[in-house]
Amino acid sequence: MEFFSQLTLLQWLGTAFGVVQVLLARQNNVHNYLFGIIAILISIWVLYQSRLYADILLNLYYLVMSIYGWFYWKMGRQKQESPISYVTRKEHGIAMGIVLGCFALMAYWLVGHTDSDVPYWDAVVCAFAWAGMWLMAKRKMENWIYLNISNLISVPLLIYKELYIYAGLTTFLFVVAISGYIRWKRILDQEGDKEYAKA
Repeated sequence: MEFFSQLTLLQWLGTAFGVVQVLLARQNNVHNYLFGIIAILISIWVLYQSRLYADILLNLYYLVMSIYGWFYWKMGRQKQESPISYVTRKEHGIAMGIVLGCFALMAYWLVGHTDSDVPYWDAVVCAFAWAGMWLMAKRKMENWIYLNISNLISVPLLIYKELYIYAGLTTFLFVVAISGYIRWKRILDQEGDKEYAKA
């Protein structure tokens, strides 16, 4: 009982940092990554205890991409803050490649080398989240779409695993991602209007 209470407390703590992270991301605030890193580290321990192994790898990937994203948002390729933009055809291809490649690798590993009882569901959640996080780090509008596909599948999986607090957080993230897409589009449209006015 004490063990489950500890997991519940950690879920609440990780959720709090996760909520701050996603709200800052919605605001297009680079400091979202700092809160995200703390939430990720807490999640890794909780997921390990729940045998969601693909999600652990996903969170390690989140950790790397959060560090990369923080630097990319701050500096970009031109040593100045990177702007929001839509994906190019090439970037869309890369994102879909990440989804397919990640799903194949995760499904193979989970089925053959772990005691996971939800290998394919865990793999597909992981696959879309990997692609979405890569797009988030590149500050691409479509990150919200990929992340929300992952969120939509993740909610029933977390409920099945009785991680109700994380299921609630993921539902919240789903709603915020819709709001984030709308807000980022508004920012992008405003920047486009400014460029048009200068021309």
